[in-house]
Amino acid sequence: MEAVKKLREDWRYPTTLLCIYGFFSTVKPLEPFLIPYLTGPDKNLTTEQVNNQIFPVWTYSYLSVLVPVFLLTDWLRYKPVVVFQCVSLFVTTAMLRWMYSVPAMQAMQFFYGVVTASEVAYFSYIYSMVDLKRYRKATSYSRSVQLLGYTVGSVLGQLLVSFDLMSYDNIVVFTLVLTAIALFTSCLLPMPQQSMFFHRKHTGQKTTTEGAEGHVDGTGDATEHPSGSKVSEERLRVEDAEARGEMEDEAGTGLDEKGLKVEDLGESVGTNTCGKVLCQLWRDFRQCYSSRQLLYWSVWWAMATCGYNQTVNYVQVLWEHVQPSQNFSIYNGGVEAVSNLFGAATAYGIGFTEVRWEQWGELALGGFSGLGSAALFLMTFTGNIWVCYISYVVFKGLYMLLITIAMFQIAADLTMERYALIFGANSFGALALQTIITSVVVDSRGLGLGIIPQFTIYASYFSFIAVVFSLRGLFTIWTARRRNKDSMAPEKTEPPDSVEHKF
Repeated sequence: MEAVKKLREDWRYPTTLLCIYGFFSTVKPLEPFLIPYLTGPDKNLTTEQVNNQIFPVWTYSYLSVLVPVFLLTDWLRYKPVVVFQCVSLFVTTAMLRWMYSVPAMQAMQFFYGVVTASEVAYFSYIYSMVDLKRYRKATSYSRSVQLLGYTVGSVLGQLLVSFDLMSYDNIVVFTLVLTAIALFTSCLLPMPQQSMFFHRKHTGQKTTTEGAEGHVDGTGDATEHPSGSKVSEERLRVEDAEARGEMEDEAGTGLDEKGLKVEDLGESVGTNTCGKVLCQLWRDFRQCYSSRQLLYWSVWWAMATCGYNQTVNYVQVLWEHVQPSQNFSIYNGGVEAVSNLFGAATAYGIGFTEVRWEQWGELALGGFSGLGSAALFLMTFTGNIWVCYISYVVFKGLYMLLITIAMFQIAADLTMERYALIFGANSFGALALQTIITSVVVDSRGLGLGIIPQFTIYASYFSFIAVVFSLRGLFTIWTARRRNKDSMAPEKTEPPDSVEHKF
């Protein structure tokens, strides 16, 4: 029993369970072949019904539940929402298998919107269970295992379809089994004792440690008093935690590594009221977006993510239009796998570049967005499915590259709580824009355009982003160079005998 208790207190235990959950919940072999499945003999739906009536429901559902789920995730301390997400995913998959009508498929899309909105619990859970010095490692594990799950699902689906090893219906049943494994794993996750906003550590409160008495500095310190928070203090705290982590034994003892006894943890966590949390979030929101540079990066994030989501959601409809699956051996799964790996490679490679993104970043956003727009135009007007596939891989890789830069620039000077707030606000902004575009362009109650006019609009949308941020980037570079010239001018006018005073 003592060994089991020690295992459950180790930071690796919740991290491993979360990674197992993340993997099995993202292995979806049918997802690259969803359009052929819905429009084929299994469901007998038309492309117009799928495109203009069924798919738009996901966007509306996602927007309607995003904010409540965001707050409930923190209030319920993550694990219940993780379990709820997996239950919703199971219901979604079951409805996809055994329902046939348009209203039933719309209900299925509603539940899938709930699944997507609940994903915030997956990424937030681990930060309440591991020590500050483990954040980077735990984040790397949880994010990379999701990418692995998507890639394995795409490759597996391609193999099953290409070699005719399973029918589409049987692939859905196989996905249900994988989801059931994820659901069982989610139930084994330990329940966190704290959260970022509603159940926070009281900063500066004295607690009993194993060796001596000291102060507990929670990560919420910077958001508790926004007017007095200092980025340098947060960075020093992170560096100090990492330095301590290097000297400690790697085995660790989970919650005990934080210097708290398990029985004393409840005394250091307090519950904030909803009104207090909302007021604090609003103050942090205003203070964060008062930074003009952060605002510009966030605007690009919201606009580009909106266009990216629309493209990814409807690209299978475009592929079906260019090359009907009844007449051609489709390779949607292989393309999705390659695009995921290419996107991961570009995101990974950007970490090794030495670029002053605060000066050149906006121009990069504009230039690469222009390349993404060109790829979308090529996808739209080509009649060759392979050109369409390659253009999609390029477009997805460029987006992954740029969103990585944007996330790094925004997160560089923010605490964990404020980054979560900005991430949620930018995602909500992207989803609001996406809802407007969907209701006007895609929905049958709006214009209900066909897939070619839709992608023409998406490509033009990215062209607009490219022009705006290219101009802004050029202005930023011109301003920086002019400032450098102005700062160098007084040095040139100084007499030669004044050089000695500089020393």
